[in-house]
Amino acid sequence: MVFQHDVLIVGAGLAGLRAATEVAGKADVALISKVYPTRSHSGAAQGGIAAALENEEPDSWEWHMYDTVKGGDYLTDQDAAEILAKDAIRAVYELEHMGVPFNRTSEGKIAQRFFGGHTRNFGEAPVKRICYAADRSGRVIMDTLYFDAVKKGIKIYPEFHVLDLVFRDGQVAGLVAYELATGEVHFFHSRAVLLATGGYGKVYKVTSNAFASTGDGPALVYRRGLPLQDMEFVQFHPTGIWGLGVLITEAARGEGGILRNGEGERFMERYAPTIKDLAPRDMVSRAIYTEIGEGRGINGQDYVHLDLTHLGEKRLAERLSDISSFVKIYLGLDPAKDPIPVHPTCHYMMGGIPVNTDGNVTDENNRVVPGLYAAGECSCISLHGANRLGCNSLLDLVVFGRRAGLHILENLDRLPWIDPPEAPERDAVERMRRIRENTKGEKAVNIRRELQQAMMDGCSVFRDEKGLKKVVQTLGELEQRARSLSIDNSGNRFNTDLIDALELLNMLSLAEAIAASALNRTESRGAHSRQDYPERDDEHWLKHTLVRKTDQGVSIGGKPVTITRFKPKPRTY
Repeated sequence: MVFQHDVLIVGAGLAGLRAATEVAGKADVALISKVYPTRSHSGAAQGGIAAALENEEPDSWEWHMYDTVKGGDYLTDQDAAEILAKDAIRAVYELEHMGVPFNRTSEGKIAQRFFGGHTRNFGEAPVKRICYAADRSGRVIMDTLYFDAVKKGIKIYPEFHVLDLVFRDGQVAGLVAYELATGEVHFFHSRAVLLATGGYGKVYKVTSNAFASTGDGPALVYRRGLPLQDMEFVQFHPTGIWGLGVLITEAARGEGGILRNGEGERFMERYAPTIKDLAPRDMVSRAIYTEIGEGRGINGQDYVHLDLTHLGEKRLAERLSDISSFVKIYLGLDPAKDPIPVHPTCHYMMGGIPVNTDGNVTDENNRVVPGLYAAGECSCISLHGANRLGCNSLLDLVVFGRRAGLHILENLDRLPWIDPPEAPERDAVERMRRIRENTKGEKAVNIRRELQQAMMDGCSVFRDEKGLKKVVQTLGELEQRARSLSIDNSGNRFNTDLIDALELLNMLSLAEAIAASALNRTESRGAHSRQDYPERDDEHWLKHTLVRKTDQGVSIGGKPVTITRFKPKPRTY
């Protein structure tokens, strides 16, 4: 079946919803989502959204911009950081007027709290910049935007898995999607496509990401021969529940939580003496692994404690109720009485589809791909540089999701309807047929398990040449094995066996891009920590990585970082 809409948005998380609500009523826009929209991963965000409102103490957008650039270890494109920090105030008040139930001060203003890496006066001390709704900020913002989308009558295709992008003469003509409920493959004809498919943390064994976070959008672009940007920069959040990876929000430390090692020591005082436990995530994750590696884990094991016991039951119930519930359910512990065992968990991807500040997908030479847009975690502006600050993610989604929607509207008349090539769904259908009909091949679950373990072993918080080369070799072998994927379920309706196989192919592509980019960058910067190249090297590596899939293998290039206000300097806290 063929569907037709002016604008197709793939992904119904916050970036996709905010873009769709901007376009709604002015053009025919549709949302396509692999999961039911309110199950999108934006709803898992806990801590809050950053904006220099000055509701509780002095703040400024310049300080916010500086923290974003410094937090990104100066790989951040500063024009994007300035847009984010300036527009944050408008964006948060817009959400408030839409009905987002933020916590309040005694005067009735939006309450704000501390968060890692957010400071006053250009790094002098922590600042209360984070607007929040207890520890379920993403949930309430996403529900609010979803209700707005429903109210505006936006067409939503839930549980459709996008398989391919369709181009003709260099312009997007639509996409191909698999309908989970029927097993049918459909062509969606459009003038513009916005990819807002989220992250791809499932390439790692231990992750805070949902099972659906398999990087479908970036994989579509990569397979089409377009580059991906800064893929080596993978953020590990320092406080995942030990053994599970379930996230304990950074807001726990923003409210006064303390990390302690096996000796009971508040060890972050040694690594970040000014802001201690509120240092950026990459620094805290490395500190935790260093403590564990030097024998100061809890009882000699591979975790440390997050201590919230001094906060009291009342404060935990008011501001951290969800994570208190997680700890009780998953660990059988009471955070008001017991310290929480935590270790780093793969959380966020700074790299992705290269875009400009209007959301246009671009190539190595910053040329725009007509009609193709991306926003949110699947994209790379590069706003977050080498390491994203907490609470800049929800802000990124609503600020740049809106900008992409506005730009699509402004340029839609310049994007004619393109006749698609004959049988645009042919390649996707053939790919699925081979998997369905192969009865003696490899199972996706086995390859996925080996992929995730290899990425954890050689390409996580600490890296070196030997480990990365081993990962690259393992991924090559897994890719060969994946050519003979087979499934047991031959049915059409909700064939999760088939979806697992299709998602694995996406994850293999992205893991290849991550590992190749990490091996190529011979320095340490932000979340990319090379033990064999421990220093940041601005002379040779103050540039973005661009990785492309070619017939001859992986090709790696680069492009300069945009520097405006803040020149690179040593990154201390």
